[in-house]
Amino acid sequence: MQLFQHNRKFKLLSARSQGQKVFALSIPLLVLLLTSSCLAQNSEHTFILLNQPDGSKTHQLTISITQTLYEYYLNKNHLLSHNYDLSKFVTPSPLEPVASDLWSIYSNEEDFVNGVLMVTHQISYKESGPQKYPIETIIENEGDCDLFCFIAASIMKAGGIDAVLLLYEDEEHMAVGVNLQHQPEWARTDIYYITFEEKKYYIAECTGNFDGGWRVGECPDMIQGAQARVIPLDDMELFAPDKVSSSYSIPQGASLFLSVSSNFVIGEESVQILGLLSPAMEGENVTLYARSYGSSLTVLAIVKTDSNGRYSYTWNSPPGGVYSIRANWSGDENYVGSDTEISQVVIIPFLWLMMGAIVFFFLIILLIVILATRGNRTRKIQEFEE
Repeated sequence: MQLFQHNRKFKLLSARSQGQKVFALSIPLLVLLLTSSCLAQNSEHTFILLNQPDGSKTHQLTISITQTLYEYYLNKNHLLSHNYDLSKFVTPSPLEPVASDLWSIYSNEEDFVNGVLMVTHQISYKESGPQKYPIETIIENEGDCDLFCFIAASIMKAGGIDAVLLLYEDEEHMAVGVNLQHQPEWARTDIYYITFEEKKYYIAECTGNFDGGWRVGECPDMIQGAQARVIPLDDMELFAPDKVSSSYSIPQGASLFLSVSSNFVIGEESVQILGLLSPAMEGENVTLYARSYGSSLTVLAIVKTDSNGRYSYTWNSPPGGVYSIRANWSGDENYVGSDTEISQVVIIPFLWLMMGAIVFFFLIILLIVILATRGNRTRKIQEFEE
């Protein structure tokens, strides 16, 4: 954003004129602030899975992601201080439903890992710049080797698989290393692995295509024999407020509603947040998010629904500002997740009121002084003309 300087003098407006303009401008602003806006619909992506690497039975896995969860990861820190920082882009928690669904059709670690690779092989390959979190890549449906590895490692860790990132710096490439209880049996070539902390980590190449894609243990020519920096996942994300919804069937839609006790709050008054999940389900986690003007989306609280699907939360003594409040439910195997509309809350502390009163008082004094000065000047001009 460019900054412009205006080299011209401004005439002093009277206090009455200023007040009229502020009042006129405040009306559309307040209307804008208090108008609830709808969030975008969920993003859904379907992946084809085989029961085995060369099996004949297929499954269609649909992953649904809410706009709020996507925005949550968009707002997270994407900066890297060193290569080992790459592990923070591995986020098992929101992808736990995917891992659970994969385990429902696979009976051993090798088939599970190959199923994960089938998912990444179906995402369009495109060279990318800064690193992204798996939720971002799945929604945008494109990425390159490192982004695919973040997805694969996240699902593997969510499924209980011991995995590491393998960074080939000279080749500008990344793969995943997977520690399996047994040597891969489905590999069509020589089996490749690296040894780290006295354990074998078999190569899992995350790029490729669905038809004939790489299987765990197989290795592209470009990294055969190359030196890899092993990045353990000690600094991966341990918790996320929400998850994707995942299902082999077409899940039903659910609705989530939210309301606030007041759109204007003065002083230390509490804000009551009420909502409803439909259809009614008891014990479901609903995440409340808040965003003040110019800040990132943050988690306000995680609450549970009662037997009627209702939830509530009391926001005690919130700090002053203009806030956007929303709620998110992650969904389950039967229903896709849902976002609420955004509710705006304007919170005015007593300090702001006192400052406003002081400013108003001085404006009145200024108005009196201006009127008195103008009257004296008018009388002097009249006397001079006489």
